[in-house]
Amino acid sequence: MATRKNDPFAIIKHLHVTEKSKVLQELKNASSNPSVKRCESPKYVFIVDKTANKQEIKQAVEEIYKEKNIKVMKVNTIQVKSKARRVRGREGMTASFKKAVVTLDVGDSIEVV
Repeated sequence: MATRKNDPFAIIKHLHVTEKSKVLQELKNASSNPSVKRCESPKYVFIVDKTANKQEIKQAVEEIYKEKNIKVMKVNTIQVKSKARRVRGREGMTASFKKAVVTLDVGDSIEVV
């Protein structure tokens, strides 16, 4: 457990790239909708360790992107439950995971390839 607290890459597994997460990243550039125009802070979605809390996630993101001087303003976490699946006639379950929606300070951004 002590190694997880010292290693930010054990807490933050990877960036979660979906259509919805791309919309959250581009909120700062959206100008068509007046209510969305107020959102100046970019939001990024990460897959994180299931036992990580919000403070650990904040510290890990700031540590990973410290060369860009990223300042995390807010962290929201979501537990995604597993779902029933069928593959080739056999029943199974998808894996459950934990997502973190990280709101950065105005003007900060993470370059996504």
